[in-house]
Parts: sequence; structure tokens; C-alpha cells
Amino acid sequence: MEIGVEICKKFKIRPEVIHCIAAHHQDTPIESPEAFIVAAADALSGARPGARRESFEAYVKRLKELEDTAKGFEGVKRAFAISAGREIRVYVDTAKISDLDQEKLAKDIAQKIEKELTYPGVIKVNVIRERRVEEMAK
Repeated sequence: MEIGVEICKKFKIRPEVIHCIAAHHQDTPIESPEAFIVAAADALSGARPGARRESFEAYVKRLKELEDTAKGFEGVKRAFAISAGREIRVYVDTAKISDLDQEKLAKDIAQKIEKELTYPGVIKVNVIRERRVEEMAK
């Protein structure tokens, strides 16, 4: 915060902007609507998964645990944690998982995540069952 204020003063930035920078961590009392908006935006940004509260190593570990949880189910070929761990995409073997099994699998994965993992917010479980057939006309 102090560095940002000093840089702004050096480049003669308007006092209103400097106040927003000084007040956004509530080290200085908020005295304008703009400063309140900046403080609120900073709080929202800092609350997103992986933003500030986790080290890089902890973040990667959490994503790996999420992928490994999904991969532990029968018929799962691949699993990818995406959107900073807010979604897990699970690709299944069409020979082992039917359309009805796909729905049950999604529910089972979600329940296992709820029971065994610690995570911020909500995680969307997306089970993908895709079959492609190609033939060549000569």
C-alpha cells in the first residue's frame, strides 16, 4: 500500500486516486464512495480461489487431489480440474459407462469431493461420455 501511494505521489496522480490506494486495505479510513468501491473490489478479487490465501504449491496440490479423486472411479479415463478448480471435467470409457451410469458417476464424484476434499466455493462435476465413429468413403 505505501509503495503504491509513493509511486502515485511521485507521478503526481490525483489525490482522490491516492486515497483509494491508501484506504483499500483499511489502513486509512475510507472517505469516498470510490475508495469504498476499490476496497470492495479488492476483497472480492482476493477471495477467489488461488488468489492470495493459498501458496502456489497448495493450489497445485488441491487441483491434483481433485483430479485424483475423479480418476479413482471405475471407467474414468481422464480428469481435468479447470477454472481454478471450480470445475472438474471427467472423460469416461464408453464401453464401461452407459448413459445412466454417467449420471450416477457425476453424483458419486460430487459426493466424494464433498466428503473428502477441502475447497472454496462450489465445484461443478462435468462427466463427458463421447463416442465417435469414423468411416472412409473411397
